[in-house]
Amino acid sequence: MSSEGQVQSTPTLATAASINKNVLRRQKSKMKGKSIAATVPELMKNLGGNKSIQKILIANNGIAAVKCMRSIRRWAYEMFRNEKAIHFVAMVTPEDLSANADYIKMADSYAHVPGGANNHNYANVDLIVNLAQRYSVEGVWAGWGHASENPKLPEKLYKLNIAFLGPSASAMWALGDKIASSIVAQTANVPTLPWSGSGLKLPTDSYSNDEIEGQYVSSVPDDIYNSACVHGVERAMKTASEIGYPVMIKASEGGGGKGIRKVSTPEDLPAALRQVAAEVPGSPIFVMKLATKSRHLEVQVLADQYGNAISLFGRDCSIQRRHQKIIEEAPTTIAVQSVWQQMEADAVTLAKLVGYVSAGTVEYLYHEDGSYAYLELNPRLQVEHPCTEMIADVNLPAAQLQIAMGIPLHRIRDIRILYNEDPHSDSLIDFTKPIHNPEPHGHVIAARITSENPDEGFKPSSGTVQELNFRSSKNVWGYFSVSAAGGLHEFADSQFGHCFAWGETREYAISNMVMALKELSIRGDFRTTVEYLVRLLEDPAFQNNQIDTGWLDALIAEKMKKGEACTTTALVCTALHISDNKYRARFDFYGNSLEKGQVLALSTLLTTEIVELIHQGVKYVMAVTKISDTCYYIKCNDWTMEVDVYRLSDGGLLLSLDGISRTTYMKEEIDRYRITINNQTSIFEKENDPSLLRSPSAGKLLNVIVQDGEHVYAGK
Repeated sequence: MSSEGQVQSTPTLATAASINKNVLRRQKSKMKGKSIAATVPELMKNLGGNKSIQKILIANNGIAAVKCMRSIRRWAYEMFRNEKAIHFVAMVTPEDLSANADYIKMADSYAHVPGGANNHNYANVDLIVNLAQRYSVEGVWAGWGHASENPKLPEKLYKLNIAFLGPSASAMWALGDKIASSIVAQTANVPTLPWSGSGLKLPTDSYSNDEIEGQYVSSVPDDIYNSACVHGVERAMKTASEIGYPVMIKASEGGGGKGIRKVSTPEDLPAALRQVAAEVPGSPIFVMKLATKSRHLEVQVLADQYGNAISLFGRDCSIQRRHQKIIEEAPTTIAVQSVWQQMEADAVTLAKLVGYVSAGTVEYLYHEDGSYAYLELNPRLQVEHPCTEMIADVNLPAAQLQIAMGIPLHRIRDIRILYNEDPHSDSLIDFTKPIHNPEPHGHVIAARITSENPDEGFKPSSGTVQELNFRSSKNVWGYFSVSAAGGLHEFADSQFGHCFAWGETREYAISNMVMALKELSIRGDFRTTVEYLVRLLEDPAFQNNQIDTGWLDALIAEKMKKGEACTTTALVCTALHISDNKYRARFDFYGNSLEKGQVLALSTLLTTEIVELIHQGVKYVMAVTKISDTCYYIKCNDWTMEVDVYRLSDGGLLLSLDGISRTTYMKEEIDRYRITINNQTSIFEKENDPSLLRSPSAGKLLNVIVQDGEHVYAGK
């Protein structure tokens, strides 16, 4: 990637080394262009693989499917000068079709699957396996979410000799389960937080990580596993008391913010336990000490089929809302180097202990005193994996494919380049004591783009997209699951985009991301978190790296507001949109009547509109008069203004206020107007009729407690 524009200064040894490193990296990138095979089977044979994979079923949708196809096609073009060397079969629901999802258009072929919740499609293991057989694919890529962490998927595919681009079923059983993985971590002497299974270890005769014997931890005995679980309120209360409040109640099969509750007092525990059990039915439950003032750090692990495992640096995912990651960055900068190296070594040890294969992520909590504790291992590719790709220059989905073909790590071109080895050689690499230690290149900030409304508790929504304009640059990259004329349906993930900004330093990366988000233009039926993300990135605490996993939730509790346009400007723009729409409707009606031979009274062509808007409890009444084709006169109390207005072809208005031009768009909702001015959103409420009940969104009516005509008493 290109570096930032250089400020002129006296060269030093450090800057010279940096320049030499960048030159070397560019030379290596040029070496990537040399092809060593013309076809996938030839490549597999030349690199010591054991299975050719030319047709892949993508058991996912949205941005996961988009990222997989883009990454592997880029790799295929680099290797064969043919981006279509791998054939992709996409699973398609009726909802994805109607939403005009981008991944459908990218796929080589598609398979129709039932709509509705994901248990009917992308998380349905039997359906995925059936499709893999029917379409004669040689591999299945599940990405993240849905069935990606279900051990039954690789287990059933293995029996059919279909490759799973991920870990084996045994490794997934051992590390994908939060309780089992914590026991395995304790067995490997990796630090853990105090929890209901503290001190539990596997007996030494039940496993071996000896590569000659080839035996690995494949399961945790039931008696040990059950000892770590809490069965009922009484056991949970006793464990929480021993650990000390506050604690976290977790479902072992939970994830993505589901099946997890914070408990601060014994009185809150029974209700929280019931909620966790209801969110993840049938899942074992455990209790863990809540770590406050901690950072969420994770290690990206990559392992092959021959017992080799490496760390591809780390990521800091401490910016979370209700345990959902919002902003990620790489590499980690907060941990002391010696401690971080031990965290990486522990992650590799865990992977080797269970015979892990493919990409995985080991998550830790890093404390203020420099200590750390194992949290969990995600046996899949993470949403934020492009952060690692950008600092390591390793194509992770392509690496997953090559590993599934049986190609060892030391034969994968990106890995050889990372370790400063000849990419065309087949020499072995001692990953435990390499000749050249890999170093991360620059810093990356990532931001998740979701269809959530920050003003309403981040409530997700769906709808169509009128415009999506992302301006990439040499240091900024992003991908989205929708485009203009597309949309999000009710069963889709609220995350529909991911943006990444690279810089030589953390400060440069933050600046690049802020500018990219400010230039990102999204218009649709739903709100997004873009403006809120800008506010977070510009917060001094984030810029000074003084954050922890509870920082964002604290800001939300304090009702931190996103940046809004000036109230006066927003009022003028909203009033002009409303007035211009009504004037044009009257003018069109008058013109249509003339065409029919009807001459209406000139009074039907009113040029003045009274607009009433409510903002933060204050009501504004404005008289808006059209005085020429492109000019309006606005009056509010003793304040007046003339504004030049030009209607754009996409429904927006181009205004000139105080010599400054502004592009504005308005969306009328049931009870409010949503105005966007140069990508900043403001909300104005309509006059509310207290005799009418309106729902801002679709939903299910559970009960009517007052019948028609029944008297309603105050206070009831």
